[in-house]
Amino acid sequence: MSSIITCLCVLLSVAFYTLLERKVLGYIQIRKGPKMVGFWGIIQPFSDAIKLFVKEKIILHGSNQFLFYFAPFMGFFLAMFIWFLYPSNFCVKFICWGMLVFFCVSAMNVYAIMLAGWTSNSKYAFLGALRAAAQTISYEVSLLLILLFPIFTISELSMDMYMLFPVFIIFIPLILTWFTSSLAETNRAPFDFAEGESELVSGFNIEYGGGGFAMLFLAEYANILFMSMITVILFSFSSNFCVMVLQSLLVSMFFLFARGAFPRHRYDLLMNICWKSFLPFSMCTLMLIMIFVNN
Repeated sequence: MSSIITCLCVLLSVAFYTLLERKVLGYIQIRKGPKMVGFWGIIQPFSDAIKLFVKEKIILHGSNQFLFYFAPFMGFFLAMFIWFLYPSNFCVKFICWGMLVFFCVSAMNVYAIMLAGWTSNSKYAFLGALRAAAQTISYEVSLLLILLFPIFTISELSMDMYMLFPVFIIFIPLILTWFTSSLAETNRAPFDFAEGESELVSGFNIEYGGGGFAMLFLAEYANILFMSMITVILFSFSSNFCVMVLQSLLVSMFFLFARGAFPRHRYDLLMNICWKSFLPFSMCTLMLIMIFVNN
């Protein structure tokens, strides 16, 4: 029952987060955003969900049909599964290896994107999948090295313990590095090269419509909200669950502000930032913390 409630809460959060995104981007661009379906457009996410899931299913000739339909389900399942790691004062389970599970599950997300692009039998989808794979694998390295900083500091792999020991606050530059890596890891603007509409015609999900597209969409936004929650766990001083939820909403707003404020980056510059800037920086911070821990 706890797992079902968690999934329902995540789905509702994703639905209203998409409405919030459209409203924020609308006001950034001096327009209103959704406002016709229900009061202040509040029913718009449910209207979009019904429209997507009742659309006619299109079977692509030349595609690997089983894996083509399996890829969105895999991405959606991984996005829901990773949310079972969230720490809470009301949680009925305790996962002592939460960080290790987070490493494993987040690394598997790239397989869902690669399958979605490869099985579509479309060159645009395959190019988008290759871009996403290279980008995700690259920034997973910097994310893992940054997360090793608190792991070695408090010698704990459970996410519940990080609510009591927010060690990142002692090294402020890691906050910007972590947030930028989170943007690239979740394929969000200005690093959304897996979905470059101008050159890839929407990227790896171009051949998906209806329910398949909706599941890929839900997986992406569920991962954004989870990365916002992880950011709060590592940076926040509060161990109160309600305060953590409000702070997670605030962090998720920065994902929207980054999309509205910055133009799309160049792909080669994005890879250079990871391998020539973030990776050496995270390795240096890891060496520093190892020196302090050993002393």
